Amino acid sequence: MSGSRFDTHDVFNQPPPFPVVNALESDPVLIGALDHTLDAGAEKALMAHGAFWGSFEARELARLALKSPPTLATHDAYGRRIDTVEHHPAYHALMRRSAEAGLGAPPAKGPGDPGHAESHRAARLFLTAQTEPGHLVAFVASHAAGSVLDLAGGDVAQAWIDGLSTSRYDHRLLPVEQKAGVTIAIGLTEKQGGVEPLDTTTAATPSAAGYHRLIGHKWYLSAPASDAILMLAEAPGGPSAFLVPRLRADGSPNPVHLVRLKETFGMRVSAAAEVEFADADGYLLGGEGDGPTLIGEAIGRLRLDTTVIAAGQMRAALAHAVHHCRHRAVAGERLVELDLMTRVLADMALDVAGATVLAMRLAQARDLAASDPQEAAYLRVVLPAAKYWIAKTGVAIAAEALECVGGNGYVEMGGMPKYLQDAPANAIWAGPGNVLALDLIDILGTDPNALDAALEEFVAELGRGGSVSAEVIRAAAVACQDDRGSARILAEQLALAAAAAALHRYSPRAITDAFLDTRLSGPWRATYGMLDGRYDARGIVDYAFHGL
Repeated sequence: MSGSRFDTHDVFNQPPPFPVVNALESDPVLIGALDHTLDAGAEKALMAHGAFWGSFEARELARLALKSPPTLATHDAYGRRIDTVEHHPAYHALMRRSAEAGLGAPPAKGPGDPGHAESHRAARLFLTAQTEPGHLVAFVASHAAGSVLDLAGGDVAQAWIDGLSTSRYDHRLLPVEQKAGVTIAIGLTEKQGGVEPLDTTTAATPSAAGYHRLIGHKWYLSAPASDAILMLAEAPGGPSAFLVPRLRADGSPNPVHLVRLKETFGMRVSAAAEVEFADADGYLLGGEGDGPTLIGEAIGRLRLDTTVIAAGQMRAALAHAVHHCRHRAVAGERLVELDLMTRVLADMALDVAGATVLAMRLAQARDLAASDPQEAAYLRVVLPAAKYWIAKTGVAIAAEALECVGGNGYVEMGGMPKYLQDAPANAIWAGPGNVLALDLIDILGTDPNALDAALEEFVAELGRGGSVSAEVIRAAAVACQDDRGSARILAEQLALAAAAAALHRYSPRAITDAFLDTRLSGPWRATYGMLDGRYDARGIVDYAFHGL
């Protein structure tokens, strides 16, 4: 009976929907990290990007794309192979927006100031990832592939670089010359090798027509609906890099067979496929045997992008937790006013702030690396450590943020589970934790002086605290040469010191000092909420999330 005394459905003590915000304007930590790179035009463009990705429209597109995940069609009604991945229109709308933002363009060929192209692209990637990271897989791969094509050179490479550089999205299956824009996937992992991408059984045989014939497989290919695949195969001259279009030169389908789509734990907006190459045409990039060098360039690009995406996802998860705690009350007090909850949120905010500024600092190093050996060395050493720490911390942030929201956080409709489901992908892309830690000590083994670039910055930014951290890191680096099993200790210490130095450069002292005291000093911590009363926990939360 409507309106009777038995009607109990009065909704109260529930937070309102997450507000429509400008994702840049509401993030003073990100603005601080970018301030020295932004002129009026760049700031206006980035504000417009933040406005869209914080809008209801963007969130609704992300919701619809997730609700209708991609499906595989291997054959048409007449039995012909088509190997097509079908996506919801909302996915294509997301892709159009990110293409227009230049997220898949080759390095320094996207929109914006060439002097800060990497920094501004990283900021756009960071803002986009907060709303929907899954569709970014295609653009992360395309950007990395564009870097490889640029390095390899040649007429074939140039045609695809031109297609990537249009900053347009075109999902029609057409030859590259007829496309408004293209995307390129990267396939490295095979059944027998998950750690070493150069361990390939796919064979490449030269043909008289000027291309190679490829026979083999890839166990995991993200964004399989892309126009081409950058991959490794074993040629007569050694492991080599190839570009494999979906269409042959005559317009017929290239025999790149999508065997199945993987049922992934997260990032379900984007497809991941198992692929067979049944005598497919592939174009050699560089020379035979150049595969390790070219793919190494791609992996470096992938690592920086996944680090930025992980940092963006961390902020999004915590922003929703802060919003909930500002509106939910217990015993007449809002959760955010309860001292223990505030300290949990503030403790997480320190890691989110550290991850944000460190990701942007690495992008700045990428901008400068070509002309500054010191910056190139910093990027080379700090990147694997930063990806290690940020990707792993992202999972912990997502789990704790979900717990802050409570029962509502455990319900799919509320959106919190997606953060926890998506976060682990960042730790796997372009090398999981052990690979990153081992790569770090290999870098130090081949270039012992590379570490100096990072340590000099730590000392310059942090003073005595930086000197102490530098001594600890040097000792850990020496220990790792004899005990490779301790590599994770080095990776985490290096990342934390790098984040502290970046915070000191770009953020208020209240955040920097709290991060230094709790991350580089004091006892080892396994959970959030360990801040003591010396720190202005409420002030940290209100500064980092002032617009919610």
